[in-house]
Amino acid sequence: MPSFDVVSKVDMQEVDNAVNQALKEIEQRFDFKGSHNEVTLEKDAIVLLGADDYKLQAVIDILKGKLVRRNVSPKCLDFGKKEPASGGAVRQRVTIVQGIPTEKAKEIIKLIKEAKLKVQAQIMEEQVRVTSKNIDDLQDVIQLLKGKDLDVELQFVNMRS
Repeated sequence: MPSFDVVSKVDMQEVDNAVNQALKEIEQRFDFKGSHNEVTLEKDAIVLLGADDYKLQAVIDILKGKLVRRNVSPKCLDFGKKEPASGGAVRQRVTIVQGIPTEKAKEIIKLIKEAKLKVQAQIMEEQVRVTSKNIDDLQDVIQLLKGKDLDVELQFVNMRS
């Protein structure tokens, strides 16, 4: 029976490359000279440090730009609260979201059912599997989900016919 999986995965190598590019740009930019700003990649998060709120926002903008150029959607970033750091600096932790949260998976299934296509959708861990007897219905589901803004970057993998 034809099927595919709806997933939300982030290529961590591309995130690492984007962080390194952002660091290079921060080191070279004139408006950052003489102030302490940094971007650190951890296992599942990025820690941003800006000398003040303005510089932290500039660091965020640089990082987002580098991620977009490397085909990593900013939708996979979950920005935490800004925290004060030493010397009047500001720190912000950005979690990299992997997988589809259960609430979003339920929303995806609801959208598929409302479309009244002859498909079955089920949640499997952090992904949604869609099956159907007709491969054209599967293509319709992919087009439906691509057309919706779900605040989660979706990929369609494991297409089996």
